[in-house]
Amino acid sequence: MKCSIVSLWLMVLLLVNTAYADHDKVYVAIDHAPPYSVITDEGDVSGLIIDILTQLQPYTKKGYKIEPVPCPFSRCMRMLIQGEVDVLGGLIRTPERERMMQFVSPPYMALPSSFVFYAKQSSDIEVNAYADLKNKRIAVMRGGVYFTQFNEDRSLNKVAVPSERVAVDLLLKGRVDLVIAVEDTAEVAMSVLDQPASKLKKVAYRYTNTIYGHMAFSKAFAKSALAIQLNQGMIDMAKVGTLDRVIAPYHLPKIPKVLLPHSP
Repeated sequence: MKCSIVSLWLMVLLLVNTAYADHDKVYVAIDHAPPYSVITDEGDVSGLIIDILTQLQPYTKKGYKIEPVPCPFSRCMRMLIQGEVDVLGGLIRTPERERMMQFVSPPYMALPSSFVFYAKQSSDIEVNAYADLKNKRIAVMRGGVYFTQFNEDRSLNKVAVPSERVAVDLLLKGRVDLVIAVEDTAEVAMSVLDQPASKLKKVAYRYTNTIYGHMAFSKAFAKSALAIQLNQGMIDMAKVGTLDRVIAPYHLPKIPKVLLPHSP
């Protein structure tokens, strides 16, 4: 009996130590979303979240190897929620997402931009107000979020797609009526993806607000010592201006100081 009890305690301690063990690798999910993340035909990965994680190395005690995991956005989200990857970047924070992952503050994207809707240039579709979205087939990124009214509106006909490329392709083929996107990044992305922006038009209605993009951790990874160090490292990098320098090549504005949390 005594041996059984000792064995049980050893097993419990092993499980606890494994759950909270330091990571020597960080698995970061990367979707192809130029200009902020790029996956080449050869499978090479680059992008802003990789640059940020590279700059965070000195803020950790032991360092780590960055392991990119290429995936469509919806799969990236699912893998993060299930703990199959540790990190995903560029996420808009919502209460629903906060229940499934841990967001890192401050955000590294603060875009004073608009959510806009694209229609096919040759179509006669007009959207002058939110109500005009009714009865339109609207392509949305599977797992993506936009602005609250749109996110929560169950009456709209939203067509979930795995990528922006697919969304635009469906629009050009007439299989959807509209595509929703962030104005500041959509046309850059279409250019990089070699898609014909000239065949699209922006409708009049838009929703303007500052759009914040965060790095997020899986719930499991967030408990690790490394995740805690990375979280504090983001705060420290933002305070000394390093984060602003990292995001500058991506033509992103500086992080507003009011977004910086207090150090513990």
